[in-house]
Amino acid sequence: MSVGQSEFTQAILDPDLAVPPGLTDPQGRPAGKRFSVYRNNVAVSLTEALETAYPVVRKLVGEEFFRAMAGVYLRQHPPTSAVMMHYGARLPAFLENFEPVRSIGYLPDMARLERALRQSYHAADAAPIDPAILQTMPPDRLMAARLRLAPTVRLIRSTWPIHAVWLANTTSGAPKPEMVAEDVLVTRPGFDPKPQRLGAGAGNFVEMISGDETFGAAIEQAGEDFDLAALLGLLLAGGAITDISEGT
Repeated sequence: MSVGQSEFTQAILDPDLAVPPGLTDPQGRPAGKRFSVYRNNVAVSLTEALETAYPVVRKLVGEEFFRAMAGVYLRQHPPTSAVMMHYGARLPAFLENFEPVRSIGYLPDMARLERALRQSYHAADAAPIDPAILQTMPPDRLMAARLRLAPTVRLIRSTWPIHAVWLANTTSGAPKPEMVAEDVLVTRPGFDPKPQRLGAGAGNFVEMISGDETFGAAIEQAGEDFDLAALLGLLLAGGAITDISEGT
């Protein structure tokens, strides 16, 4: 009797399932014990991959709870790639519907932030523009221009103080989070991604620029309290602007 791939995968990820019938070891004997060892090693490897990808989420819920939660996740979302750095992409969405963590409202967005940091770390390099270009371009041309952001840039918009919570769990002496909405910009100025809280309207600006809107349209959408100079400083310092194009 042959063992289907789907049946094998389900059995590997779920310790409550029996060893698939007909599965044998290299000597032709029933592979019960060998399969159980392999199943445990797979579960441990996937759990460790999730712990590496989401250290703050793990800290917030505790190690024991995180590992139990990982067991539920990996049965629902088996890996689709042999590259473990990609595993766990669906955890933010999973957390939205995982009843045991519903009381921690910011947890899915914290997972999104940690996912963004990981994506930024592995994103392709791109040469930033010379900041002088922005300073010398005539205002009318700048307003009609479009900025291209580096592959390393990520924007996380949350109704929770995710940057403050992230900081409190990664930096000694960080202030206690205040329960306010926060937009977070992730850039990679060197080798390591850097998350920074954005000021009023800056999230709208980055979102518009990312959607290929003009510089002028992005400013208009940002609102009256938007500090353009502060945001451009963050973008330039983070090597986040890679091109300025004019025309349609």
